[in-house]
Amino acid sequence: MNQYQAYVYAYPHKTAYRPLPAPPALRDVWASEQLDSLFLYMHVPFCEMRCGFCNLFTRTGAPEELTGAYLNALDRQATAALDALDGKGSFATAAFGGGTPTYFTAPELERLCDIAGRFPGFGTIPLGVETSPATATTDRLTVLAERGTTRISIGVQSFIDDEARAAVRPQKRAEVEAALDRIRAVGFPTLNIDLIYGIDGQTPATWTHSLNAALAWRPEEIYLYPLYVRPKTGLEHRAQDWDDQRATLYRIGRDHLLGEGYEQVSMRMFRRPSATANGTEYCCQTDGMIGLGCGARSYTSRLHYSFEYAVETRLVRSIIDDYVREDDFTTARVGFELDDDERRRRHLVQSLLQATGVDRSHYRSRFNTDPLDDFPADLTSFHDRGWLETSDDTIRLTPEGLAYSDAIGPALFSPHVQALMAAYKAR
Repeated sequence: MNQYQAYVYAYPHKTAYRPLPAPPALRDVWASEQLDSLFLYMHVPFCEMRCGFCNLFTRTGAPEELTGAYLNALDRQATAALDALDGKGSFATAAFGGGTPTYFTAPELERLCDIAGRFPGFGTIPLGVETSPATATTDRLTVLAERGTTRISIGVQSFIDDEARAAVRPQKRAEVEAALDRIRAVGFPTLNIDLIYGIDGQTPATWTHSLNAALAWRPEEIYLYPLYVRPKTGLEHRAQDWDDQRATLYRIGRDHLLGEGYEQVSMRMFRRPSATANGTEYCCQTDGMIGLGCGARSYTSRLHYSFEYAVETRLVRSIIDDYVREDDFTTARVGFELDDDERRRRHLVQSLLQATGVDRSHYRSRFNTDPLDDFPADLTSFHDRGWLETSDDTIRLTPEGLAYSDAIGPALFSPHVQALMAAYKAR
């Protein structure tokens, strides 16, 4: 089986979303939901440059007029979301993602935090923010620290300049080191560094060099991402089959970090044990996310909803332009409705791809069934390949199973979701 099929960070994938035939009012969508442990996510679709591997919903070169209009639209959307919650709701964690949230200036970040501050608990709950070497400036970082940010994640990808250029990320190591120095100087409980393996020209020696360069900063978390080449991205036309290279580099990275005392949380995430209380913990299996911004998703137990999705520059810009002009955020217009099978499948996928695995008693209490009974063929197949181990309490991936997470996740997608994703035309 091809080890690298897709990174499953959510289920179902956004390419399975479709316009909802009768857009429901958000008040009705949230009326019967559990609201005691919500996640607030705010999406900023702006970057200073577009990396060759990036298929995120983002645009470059946004002028001040557009960023200001975007913040105004976020504020209007926040009003609609708060109205839908009808004064109820308790938030457990928050995150600003993108794009690059620190594309915003320091005053714009103040405004972003003011909008987030309209939601109960913001400022006291864990807050994670993504940044980049070019935008991690002292004034921006200071605003984020003063407004309660507990986790900063910086996309470095490689500490070797030639490899960064090969990934169409034209940055210098000196710029990266200066940004990391500023982050540590301002002070955040958790620093995460993202690295990528599978870049053209990367070798075990250069990969180990980047790992050690990252470790010199003693980050509380490190994410190791395999390079993917996706439609409509700068590296789309790469022809080389590099599965073996990625598999080798993954194992080198995993073993190196484990040897340095990190614990493996998932195929991608490694964490220092002392940092477990500083992140943005959230149980995405049980849903409950309010997403603000034109690239954000919102999750309830029965409906996932968002806006239209695109990667191509012209279409992204058009969707952002429509968003900043929108004055009615009271309905869900694009999304995916989850029936009982999809809810079980989502819980299984989101749990199994974590190192801790599926808590069978939690699954049974939620669905009144057992995952081994609900998904016998898939789980038996994984077990026979040596990817799965089971006990009375837990179903979890073996170390080899974790290495195959990007094959296991897609294999668990329902036929309905697979058909929707196959019919989606990348744009």
